Amino acid sequence: MTRLDLEPRQAVGIVCLIGLASAPFLLPVLTLRQLTGALFLGMFAMSWDYVSGYTGQLSFGHSMFFATGGYTAALFNLHLDVTPLLAIIIGTIAAGILGVVIGVPALRLRGPYLALITLIVPLILVQIVNIFPGTLGGEAGLRSPDNLISVGDTIAPILSTIGFETPFDQEVFVYYYLSLLLFLAIFALFYVFTRSYVGDIFTAIREDEDAVLASGINPAKFKVFAFTMSGAVGGLAGAAFVHTPVGNPNPGLLLAVVVSIEVVLIAILGGMGTITGPAAAGIGYYFVRDFLQSTVSHVSMVIFFSVALLVLFFLPKGVVPWLADRGRTLLAWRDQRGKPTT
Repeated sequence: MTRLDLEPRQAVGIVCLIGLASAPFLLPVLTLRQLTGALFLGMFAMSWDYVSGYTGQLSFGHSMFFATGGYTAALFNLHLDVTPLLAIIIGTIAAGILGVVIGVPALRLRGPYLALITLIVPLILVQIVNIFPGTLGGEAGLRSPDNLISVGDTIAPILSTIGFETPFDQEVFVYYYLSLLLFLAIFALFYVFTRSYVGDIFTAIREDEDAVLASGINPAKFKVFAFTMSGAVGGLAGAAFVHTPVGNPNPGLLLAVVVSIEVVLIAILGGMGTITGPAAAGIGYYFVRDFLQSTVSHVSMVIFFSVALLVLFFLPKGVVPWLADRGRTLLAWRDQRGKPTT
């Protein structure tokens, strides 16, 4: 009988997956609702890491993609009576097109110039939202569009038998699993791409774009592809977000500069260029931020950003890569101790 050997990160991943899958049966309903919001924050962080963590094209305004997907989906649903599912698809396409619009001019820019452009675009979008409050809702945002799925008479009896009796509890249960499935699908998509030759080229572009060009590979094509795919996936997450009870098309949730900064911070804390790090850090960040706001609200952000600075100073590669390194060190130490002495 052979023993199944797993690397520490694989074992931890399996445990985390089991924990997320069983969360509705272990956590209070309100905590489960928070976890749903945390999953979306993780999706936003993964979409940023795909383009900035791997290719090195720094985007300081990634909220433009979340907002484009979310607002487009909401507008089509509210004003044109498009079904939520079709509206989400349209919002994803719109965000992908914006990725092309940003990605193509970005071919001529590097470093702070590209970062500045991506930072300015959301500021422009915020002003457009305020200029057309009748259509786009202004600072208050739009009213919530239709939910993606209705917990009707077919689903409710089944959920009642497993302990989710009230309509609120049932809604939280259903939308948690929908969000989890989307989170895992986005993670799998990015993981496959970044572990393929595409990911190798992205990393090579980040390290030395001129060397990639000299090898006969056109980095421009891959940079546009990265921006387009990142924008589309970010837009998908934003469009799905507004069609759930935890989100709505509001500038403060989707378009504010602080949203973009939080996403960058999450990816760096988790570990840039890993996908796994931003995914995990997004969930952890959400709960730490909420805990601090509920306990020491007046100084919560001061404490949080101070801790973040310490982490960045002592763990510049991110928390998840550091934990992975410690795990490999412990395994090597265990294997060394297990060897017979001669």
